[in-house]
Amino acid sequence: MSPFAPAPAAMAGSSRAGDLFQLLRDGRPRTRAELAIITGLARSTVAARVDLLLASGLVAAVGEAASSGGRPPSRFAFNPGGRVVLAVDIGATHGVVALTDLACTILDRRRSELDIAAGPRVVLDWAVAQVREVLAANGRPVGDLAGIGIGLPGPVEHTSGRPISPPIMPGWDGFDVAGYVREQLEVPVFVDNDVNISALGEQATEWPEHDNLLFVKASTGIGAGIISSGQLQRGAVGAAGDLGHVRVPHADDVVCRCGNTGCLEAVVGGPAIAAGLRERGVPASTVRDVVELVRAGNPAAIAAVRQAGRDIGTVLATCVNLLNPSIIVIGGGLATAGEHLLAGIREVVYQRSLPLSTAQLRIVASRATDAAGVLGAAMMVIQAVLSADAVERQVSA
Repeated sequence: MSPFAPAPAAMAGSSRAGDLFQLLRDGRPRTRAELAIITGLARSTVAARVDLLLASGLVAAVGEAASSGGRPPSRFAFNPGGRVVLAVDIGATHGVVALTDLACTILDRRRSELDIAAGPRVVLDWAVAQVREVLAANGRPVGDLAGIGIGLPGPVEHTSGRPISPPIMPGWDGFDVAGYVREQLEVPVFVDNDVNISALGEQATEWPEHDNLLFVKASTGIGAGIISSGQLQRGAVGAAGDLGHVRVPHADDVVCRCGNTGCLEAVVGGPAIAAGLRERGVPASTVRDVVELVRAGNPAAIAAVRQAGRDIGTVLATCVNLLNPSIIVIGGGLATAGEHLLAGIREVVYQRSLPLSTAQLRIVASRATDAAGVLGAAMMVIQAVLSADAVERQVSA
């Protein structure tokens, strides 16, 4: 079954079109008669619900089944191309906009340099302009847009779409991101932090068999997206997974931008590694510089990234004992340095975690890489707009 579809048994007996649609989300074509058998509904009821779904564009006819006499019955299936989603992944210095269908397949993707410190109106006006441009370039009217998903590089209260005290986003605290974009495009808008959406994208598109996944982004900062029992865990105010401000034992003299000392981010974030290399006479200023040095075989850079992995592993060992994930996915700029970071993480996690917790644990590099954010932003929209209740509201409007 598709990771995007609920179990058919959960839909049996419901007469709503939104619930019937959930049966078809696995992409398997079915006839009205087959749907009637699965749901236990009268064929006339099923036919009426299918007609509503066909009119919405979420379901399409896909040919005919074999006839047992008389006219062959038509088959119907989920139509991923019936609507599109715009996914916006905003970082500290760049933004990515992607157009996807309702199966989270990327149809178009564009990247631009921008400064998150320019403020919410400047950045979101850029995002809205990009959305309009991408839709026009792909021949899709705004009416085809099911929703917009936005990822931001800071804590977000997901229910309101407002950033909460984001440390690198001056002017964004409490700003109504979802409302500002919705006023201009009049579609549903969903907002979350960039690590959470990356976890969603990675799990849904690359590791759907893992319901307990920890996604760690190691770049300028360090953060984690937690998926437990198939659900993204955001915490009470959207701050779950902030690994960057967990204390590491050997760094009491390192001051973090949060005001505390010894924070993981202040020790192994990209700028911290670069600063340590400069002290040793190795020129480096950014995460990209560090990665290029590692790829060039610079011994000091390799040693620094390996030690960064060990420090991250120290924090992750506690996470493994607490959350018991089946897989830890490492993404972000530092992860592109190859196996050196992962080797350091594995070294400590397997040493410090309980044997039962690590018996089947995998620690791997991101497969979605720099597309994880937009894939997750799209998935955030898809999960919301294709829920049974949302579909029911749409076809009943």
